[in-house]
Amino acid sequence: MSDSTSATGAARLPALWLVLLAAAGTFALTMGVRQTMGLYLPSLNTATHLGLGSISLAFAFGQLWWGLTQPFAGALADRVGTARTVLLGVVLVAIGTFITPYMTSTLGLILAVGVLAAGGAGMAGPSVMMGATMRLVPPARRGLATGVVNAGGSFGQFALAPVAIGLTAAVGWAASMQWLGVLVLLALPAAWVLRGNSRALVAQQAAAGGPRALTVREAIGQALATPSYRYLAAGFLVCGFHVAFLATHLPSVVAACGLPPAVGGWSLAVIGLFNIVGSLAMGWAVGRWRMKSLLSLVYATRAVAVLAFLLAPKTVVVMLVFAAVMGVSFLSTVPPTAGLVAKMFGPANMAMLFGLVMLSHQIGGFLGAWMGGWVFERTGSYDLMWWIDIALAAGAALVNLPIRESPPTRAMAPA
Repeated sequence: MSDSTSATGAARLPALWLVLLAAAGTFALTMGVRQTMGLYLPSLNTATHLGLGSISLAFAFGQLWWGLTQPFAGALADRVGTARTVLLGVVLVAIGTFITPYMTSTLGLILAVGVLAAGGAGMAGPSVMMGATMRLVPPARRGLATGVVNAGGSFGQFALAPVAIGLTAAVGWAASMQWLGVLVLLALPAAWVLRGNSRALVAQQAAAGGPRALTVREAIGQALATPSYRYLAAGFLVCGFHVAFLATHLPSVVAACGLPPAVGGWSLAVIGLFNIVGSLAMGWAVGRWRMKSLLSLVYATRAVAVLAFLLAPKTVVVMLVFAAVMGVSFLSTVPPTAGLVAKMFGPANMAMLFGLVMLSHQIGGFLGAWMGGWVFERTGSYDLMWWIDIALAAGAALVNLPIRESPPTRAMAPA
């Protein structure tokens, strides 16, 4: 397969709908499989007798490793090509998910869930998908396009959670997980559509007499020296904490509230469904309002919603309404975050620099997934985690306010 993109202009690019279908579809499958893994946590605990804390550690490592792969996968896609990166990532997700039921130790689960599946999902994840979308979509449509791609991940969670529940009821949890591993291979054809890298953008820019693109080292140094980029990463860390805690422990939260197990699956599905709404709405909004203000609004909404949930009676209706509200804000932070990275530094190093922000997100994800199990084992409830989540969300709402939505003064070096 050729993994090169001609620099002859937009006429040679794939149709917009095909790009969005490929990127959103890939994200739907990889994200959907990852976000439904929490449904198998009780079964894994029963089968392995490892304890919730040990299994949570494996899931938490997956959150961290998924983030660690983002900047490297982004740099690989920017330089070598999206196609090869996506192909490798999808295959690793399939292998890791398929072998997970055979793992009976914490190290085995870390290898399957934390290294293979999570690392593969990172290689075919948001930094690569957003980078390819920014490269293949006209600038005027990038805001809405990132919303559509992000909604794909939400749709994957909404669609695959009921599939996982149904398969578990029909063939057992182990075979159910393995079928999800096979299902993710449907994303392989998307690699051809998203093929190419950012070299064409660099060549076009140089031919037009513009400033040259920064090298990898220069781009990273520029980003880390920019306060607004650091504020953005700090807020995104909180997003990761919140998302990973919910994705990993919401079924267990449902069980701790004395509700039927199916409510956990449907709560995850509702989060995915309403995240589609939130992602599309955010993709539309980023072209009309300040992206930093939208981010602050999302984080503040999370803090208020969690506080209301803590004070409300724990019924099925309350749980599903809470899931709906969380769904609207669940990953709606991605379009404005990606948009701010692109606005500050341009599309040439977009995948890599957004990948670094995703690393911050997944450091938070590690803490959210691991601390959820750790706190529950020591206190017998998740209440402390919810209060920590409220405090962090309020802090994230504030830290985004001083962000400057403009390129740094030396974002591009002279030719």
